[in-house]
Amino acid sequence: MTDRNQRIGRWGEQAAADYLSAKGYEIVARNVRTPYGEIDLIARKEGFTIFVEVKARTSRRGGTMLHPYLGPPEIAVTPRKQQHMLSCAEHYAQQNEIDHWQIDVIAVEEVNGKPEIVHFENAI
Repeated sequence: MTDRNQRIGRWGEQAAADYLSAKGYEIVARNVRTPYGEIDLIARKEGFTIFVEVKARTSRRGGTMLHPYLGPPEIAVTPRKQQHMLSCAEHYAQQNEIDHWQIDVIAVEEVNGKPEIVHFENAI
């Protein structure tokens, strides 16, 4: 991953964490590694643990000649990525004896210099 992509990822994760906090979620962990991959954010609200995958973009344009139009951030949550997210969440929930959980996806896109957020609750 390039430095630019890492900066965009950190920016998106911070924007998502701020958004969730403003909505009454408690952020309990960030960038949690499991044998199946990484969980971007783990939050709690109303007795549920929420595993959050954050996808961020600063532009829908760019990429390569093969992919000149990137589209919205959430299209990067492919079926393969969904399976990794599910495996990560199941592993973490089992290791931490969590019964009530869900997986959310937060898409963050820069619009006029500010983050625009779309929250897909219970996405998987």
